[in-house]
Parts: sequence; C-alpha cells; structure tokens
Amino acid sequence: MSTDTQARLQDLLAQKPFLRFWLARVSGILANQMLSVALAWHMYEITGSAWDLGLVGLFQFVPALILTLPAGHIVDKLNKVHIYAACMLIQAAVACLLVWGTQADAVTREWVLFVSAILGMVRSFQMPTQQALTPHLVPPNLLQRAVALSSTGVQTAVISGPALGGILYATHVNAVYAICAVFLLLAFFFTLTVRYDHKPSRAAADLKSVLAGAHFVWHHKVLLGAIALDLFAVLLGGATALLPIFAKDILHTGPEGLGILRSSPAVGALLMAVVLTKWPIERKVGRWMLVAVAVFGIANFAFGLSTNMALSIAALMVTGAADNVSVVTRITLLQLETPEDMRGRVAAVNSIFIGASNQLGEFESGATASMWGPVGSVVFGGLATVGVALAAIKIFPDLANRDKMVLPK
Repeated sequence: MSTDTQARLQDLLAQKPFLRFWLARVSGILANQMLSVALAWHMYEITGSAWDLGLVGLFQFVPALILTLPAGHIVDKLNKVHIYAACMLIQAAVACLLVWGTQADAVTREWVLFVSAILGMVRSFQMPTQQALTPHLVPPNLLQRAVALSSTGVQTAVISGPALGGILYATHVNAVYAICAVFLLLAFFFTLTVRYDHKPSRAAADLKSVLAGAHFVWHHKVLLGAIALDLFAVLLGGATALLPIFAKDILHTGPEGLGILRSSPAVGALLMAVVLTKWPIERKVGRWMLVAVAVFGIANFAFGLSTNMALSIAALMVTGAADNVSVVTRITLLQLETPEDMRGRVAAVNSIFIGASNQLGEFESGATASMWGPVGSVVFGGLATVGVALAAIKIFPDLANRDKMVLPK
C-alpha cells in the first residue's frame, strides 16, 4: 500500500463521529440480518409456501414505497442522528414484540406479514438517513473510502448476522429475537453519541419539494442509470427470498445452513470492500459497474443450477463481490454529485429503488418460483440480469462512458 493510501486511511480512522456512526450501523444491520433470517424461516415453517416468502418482501416494500419520498424531505429538515436513533428504537420494540408473540404461541402468517409492514415503514426512514448522514461526517476527499469502509462494516454484519441467526434459531427462535433487541438498543445508544453540523433544508413542505429528489435524479442521467441498473439487476437476479427453499429442499440443510447461505454474499462483498478501501476505482467507473452487474447475473445463474453446498456458497460469494462494486460506485456518485441540502431527498429516491430491488425482488422470486420452481426462477433471473447489463450500454451511454468519480472542473 502506498504512503498516500496509508495516510488517507489514517485520516479516515481519525474521524470520530464517522466511527461512532459506523458502530451504530454495524450493530443495527447485524440485528436486521438476524431478524430477516428468523422471519423467513419462521414463515416457511408456518406455511411451507414460496408465495408467502415472497409476500414477506412485498409487505416490507409497499409501506416503504409510500413513505420514502416524504421521509427524504423530513431527513433534510430534521436532525439525521435523531431520526436514525428513533429507527433503531422502534425496531428494538418490534423484536421485543416478537419475543412476546412467540412465547405466547401467537405468531401466525398474518403476524409475520404485519411485522414485515412495520419494518418496511421504519426502513423507509432508516435508509435515506444513513446515506445522507455519512457525507456530513467526513471530508469530500475521504468519501469514497468512507463508503467502502462503511461497506466493510456492513458486510461483516451481513456475514455474521445470518450465521448467528441460524445458529440461535436452531436453539430457539426467541433466542434470535431477544439478541436482535439487544443489538438494536446498542445501535440506538451509539447513534446518540454522534454529533455533526446540522443545517436544515430551507425547502418548503410541499409536493414540489418532496418530489425534488426524483426530479434531480431524472435529469442527471449518470445517477439515473446507476440507480436503475442496480434496481433491475437485484430485482431480477436476487435469490434471497428463495434461500429457505434451496436450503431445506435442494441442499438438504437446516437453519444453520440457511444462515451460511445468507452470509455467503456478504463474505464476497466484504472481501471486495477491503479491496475498494485500499484501491478505489479511479478510472472507467461506468464500465466497471456494468461488468460487475453482468458477473452478478452469471453467478446467480450458477447458484440456481447448483445442487452442491460448497458450489452454492462460492456462487453466492461472487454475487456479493460483484454487487459491492456496483453499490460503492453508485453511492459514491450519488453523494458526490448531490447538493448538500438535497441529500436526504435524493437518498430517498435511491432507497425506493433499493427497496424495489430487494423487497419487491423477493416477491418476484416467490411469484416466479410458484410457477417455474425455485431453480427456474433463479436461472431466469441470472440470465435476465446479464441482459440488463448489456442493454444499459445503449440505454445509459453517459454511465457506460463515465471515466472518473469526480468530473474535472
């Protein structure tokens, strides 16, 4: 590693508010991942239905779709630390509610869908807040490394969360929900220690202001292309919702195996995040993003055809590594090119696309799996993702030809 790279990493690690928020995010996402594994397996145990697994994602997506744009306006107006802390506290309360419901043997299909809807509402505020807050905590020259380091922590949590959740679930489902509540409360307290110079947006509380983020993205084709590319790639290529089926019926493993499968993409993403922290992409960023999306699709295709646990884990690791190249590139472009007083609203637009790709993608996977089976659903999605990457070369030439993160002035 060069002397300049070492100096920049040391400068980044000296940003105490950023590091405190990093701890809060890691703790919160660790709990989110454990909760996702437990809810998915709980639902599959109750109903044994691929359709119901898809509904879990849909019930998280619809409230987020409705609330995220207004949430972005609120994020620009109010103190972002307070909003994020409230998100952690509400999710801790949800985890406690699940402990009580499981103990009382009251958790049903409808109960899981209700909890999923609450989580969708909360995350409509959480996602734009965490994206908009990071640029306030580091100087612009450290932002790409801060995004990559944040991704390292996030992926570490995404690795350990499902694995820990699967192990705890094998003991008792309430062990997962109780530990989730503890980590969410830790995230709440870590967040309250973060300070930044809050400058509320002066935008009026009207429809024009709420839609300003969407208007900004629509007229910045590089950002629109980056967000849309990620949307269609994960919407079509994601296999997360079907992992309980692959674990139980195809790979013949239990909740522990499901936890390992859920963690595997994050292992690949973590390794890639370490690479990007040390050696960020500085040239041909658009081309690298398109290649990463195509590799993501190919790896999902391979996972869909696999009947071997080791091969399935390897394929999922490649999906995570490829996806992280796309994620770091997209978030860095968004934060560098968005005016400070609009970051919450633009991050809200990005959150809608992420929610559509993740939660709506889970519903798409469940729906197609109910028609073609889980293998057919994942194989089709992988091939379609490669098609999306090829189509983006023509549809979004500004993104495909983008050379550097920061354009010369």
